[in-house]
Amino acid sequence: MQFQKAELVISAPDKKSWPETDLPEVVLAGRSNVGKSSFINTMCGRKKLAYVGNSPGKTRLLNFFNLDDKYMFVDVPGYGYAKLSKTQLIKFGQMMEDYFSQRTQKKGLVLLVDARHKPTEDDITMIEFARHFEIPCCVVATKMDKVKASKKHHQLKQIREVLMMRDDEPIFPFSSEKRQGIDAVWRYLIPMFES
Repeated sequence: MQFQKAELVISAPDKKSWPETDLPEVVLAGRSNVGKSSFINTMCGRKKLAYVGNSPGKTRLLNFFNLDDKYMFVDVPGYGYAKLSKTQLIKFGQMMEDYFSQRTQKKGLVLLVDARHKPTEDDITMIEFARHFEIPCCVVATKMDKVKASKKHHQLKQIREVLMMRDDEPIFPFSSEKRQGIDAVWRYLIPMFES
């Protein structure tokens, strides 16, 4: 998918800063260092749209990305990073609660999990959050290129089981490095955006 325009609209610290648009939004969530920035850059065909850093826990705000004035990606702070204080964790929880309960143009959730590891409690909480608010979700298993071929099936099966994924919740093997999974994810997201 090629976009003429893909840009960061705002990094919003709270709901007062959310952009006033009626573009459909899909939320991107995952633990720190799961590869969300790489995912955004790869999916949008850009190198530096989202900041890719080596130190996890960089995103502390909701980042709204406008794609051709048609769609919006909303990147939420990575969770599960040890250096977050209690106050920051409470703030994060409130930010997510506000977004999911009040933002009317939300269309779905993409949960990113590292294909090499078992999903965490935080991943389970996140997918349950989406189910609670009855928004569709899918799982993107990142860093698939780092999983041995003989283990790929097992890892995907494990992710599906741990997250207790339903039949209508697909899982997509993804690698920014190898550009794997881009088309499959867009095939799922476009009808979601346009629903």
